[in-house]
Amino acid sequence: MSERQRRLSSPVLAGVLAGLCVLMLLVAAPAAWRQTLRERVFDAVLSGVAGWRVAGPETKLAIVDIDTASLEAVGPWPWRREIVARLVSAVNGAKPAAIAVDMLLAGDDTRSPAALARQLAAETGRADLGELAPTLIDGDKALAEAVGAGPVALGWVLDPRGRDDVAEVPVLTREGVKLGPLWRETGATGPPPTLASEAAGAGTLSLPGDEDGLVRRVPLFVAVGDDIRPGLALEALRLASGAAGYLLSGDPARLGVGAMTRRLPSDGMLRLVPGSAGVATLRAADVLRGGADLAPLAGAIVFIGGSASELGALRASARDPLTPSSVLQADAVRQIAAGVVPLRPARAWIWELAVSLLGVMVAIGLARGLRPALAASAMAGLLLASVLGAAGLAAADLLLDPVPPAASGVAAFLATSLAGFSETRLREARLRRRFEQHLAPGVVERIIANPTSLKLSGERREITALFTDIEGFTQTTRDIGPEQLVSVLDGYFDGVTRIVGEHGGMVDKLVGDAVHAFFNAPLDLADHPRRAVACAVAILAWTESYRAQGLAATIRLGRTRQGIETGIAIVGDVGVGAKLDYTAHGDAVNTAARLEALNKELGSSICIGPAAARRCGVSLVRPLATVELRGLGQVEVFTPMEVA
Repeated sequence: MSERQRRLSSPVLAGVLAGLCVLMLLVAAPAAWRQTLRERVFDAVLSGVAGWRVAGPETKLAIVDIDTASLEAVGPWPWRREIVARLVSAVNGAKPAAIAVDMLLAGDDTRSPAALARQLAAETGRADLGELAPTLIDGDKALAEAVGAGPVALGWVLDPRGRDDVAEVPVLTREGVKLGPLWRETGATGPPPTLASEAAGAGTLSLPGDEDGLVRRVPLFVAVGDDIRPGLALEALRLASGAAGYLLSGDPARLGVGAMTRRLPSDGMLRLVPGSAGVATLRAADVLRGGADLAPLAGAIVFIGGSASELGALRASARDPLTPSSVLQADAVRQIAAGVVPLRPARAWIWELAVSLLGVMVAIGLARGLRPALAASAMAGLLLASVLGAAGLAAADLLLDPVPPAASGVAAFLATSLAGFSETRLREARLRRRFEQHLAPGVVERIIANPTSLKLSGERREITALFTDIEGFTQTTRDIGPEQLVSVLDGYFDGVTRIVGEHGGMVDKLVGDAVHAFFNAPLDLADHPRRAVACAVAILAWTESYRAQGLAATIRLGRTRQGIETGIAIVGDVGVGAKLDYTAHGDAVNTAARLEALNKELGSSICIGPAAARRCGVSLVRPLATVELRGLGQVEVFTPMEVA
C-alpha cells in the first residue's frame, strides 16, 4: 500500500468504524428504549407532514362530553342508567349517522327504583315489593330501549378474567389474507345481555399504551380467544356506512367496510397522527336539559364519552397528557375515513440498514473530498434530505426511521473529519520538524498550507547551491575549550541560517563548521542565483562583524569562505525509515563545494561558478580568475561586484 493510500485509509477506516459502532449501539440498545425513540420520531414526522397530505373524504364527527361541569349539574358519577338512556335518546333525536358509547356499562343496573325493589324483595321475601318493580323506573330497560332506537355501538374491554359474551360482528375473510398477531385476551367484560342484544354494534374500548405510557394506536381488530372482534371506532364507521360486517382480503391485508376499502395494519392497530383537527363537542348536561344546539350531531358519527377524571377515560397521548379516549376514537374514525393508515413496512429494518450504510459512505466521501466548511454544509444538506425523505414517505403512510441513517452518517462524518484533521496536524508537525530548521518560517507555512506543492519523493530541479566554511577552524578547535567552541558555533550558525532563510534559501545541513544551503528548493524561488549571491554578501558582512567582537574575537575566529553554483540537481528524501533527509545531488552541488575550497587558493571570500554568474549578469559579479576544476577543465570563476 502506498503512502497516499495509507493516508486515505486511516480517516476512512475511522469513519466506517464510527458509523458501524453507532448502528451496533442502536441495535443493541434495550428494545423499550429503541421503540420509544422511534415512536417519538414518528410523532414528530407525522405531525409535520399533516399538511402535505391530499385532503381525503370529510367525515362529520361530534363528541357529547360528560365533563366536570356536567357532573356538577346532573350529579356525581356514575349516573343512573335512566340518565344515560335520556342522553342517548336526546342524541338519537338529532338523527346522527351512528352513536358510539365510549364508556363501559358492565353488569346489571343496581341503582334504579325497579332494581332496588327487586333487591328488597329478594332480601326480605316480600312478594309485594317484587310486584312493585314493573311499575317503577327500570334503568336497564330504559337504556335498552334508547339503544335499540338508533344505530348505537356499545363498548366492552379486553379482560383475561372477564366472562361476558361479546356480541359477534360478521368478519369475512378471503383466502390468502394474512394478519400478524392481534392484541389477544382470553376474556372480555361488557354490557349485560339486556343491553348488548339491543345494540346495533359492539366494539372494544381498550387502548394500548406504548413503553413510554402514551397511547398512539387505536385497535381496529382484537382477538377474544380465537374470535376476531372490532374496535369501537371501526364499529362506529361500520354503522354509519350501513355495512353488515367486514371483509378482510389480500396480502398485505386490506379492510372492506361497505363501499370503502383501506389498508389494514398486520397487527390490527391504527397508528394515530398527532395533532388531528378538533371535533365538535357538546356538553352532556346541555344536551340533557335541551339547551344545546344539536345541529352538529345531525348526520355525524357521535361519541358519547367523558373528559371528567371521575370517568377514568383520560389517556396520555402524543397530542396531550390528558386526552379523553373519545377524542382518540374520533381521530381514528377520521383517519380511516380519509385513508390515512400509517404503516411500517415489512422488514423495514433492512431498508433502514441499507440507507444507513449508504449514508456512512456518502458522509465519508464528503469529509474526505471537500473542504471542511463545504463538507459541513453538504453534510447538513444530506441530513435535511434524509429527514425530508422520511417525511415524504410518512406523507405516503410509510414509516421508516430516519434516526439510524442520520446518527450513523453524522458519526462517520465527524470521525472521518476528526481523523483527517488529526492526520493533517500530524503531517504539519512532521513537516515543521523536517523543515523549520532549514527554511524561513514563511516558506514552511506555504508548504503546510499546500503540501501538494512539495515533492519529497525525488525530482529534477534547477537549484543554486551555497556552501560556507570557516577559515582555520580546525586549528581553532585545538586551542579552545568545548564550551567556548559550542557557544561560538551556536551564535555563528544562528546568524548564518537566519540570513539564508531571509533570502529564501533552505539550509540543507550543518557539517562541522560548514553550512550547506540550497535556493529554489523545495519550492520555486524566482531569480534564485541572484538571491544566493546577495545572501553570500550578507553572510560575509555579518560574519566579519561577528568575528570581530566578543568570544569570537577572543578565539580569533577565521573568516567565512563561500562557494556558489547553479545547475540541475536531483532533490528529495534520502534515507531509511525515520532517518530521512531532504537533500540535493548533482554537479552544481559538487561544484559549489569545490568553489568554496578554491577561495583558499585565490585568497577570496566568495567564489561564484560560471552558470550562476551568467544568471546574475555583469552588474552583480565580476571575473575573479580562470582555474582548472576537476571534471570541468578550464573555467572562469567570479566574485560579487561589491566584495573587494
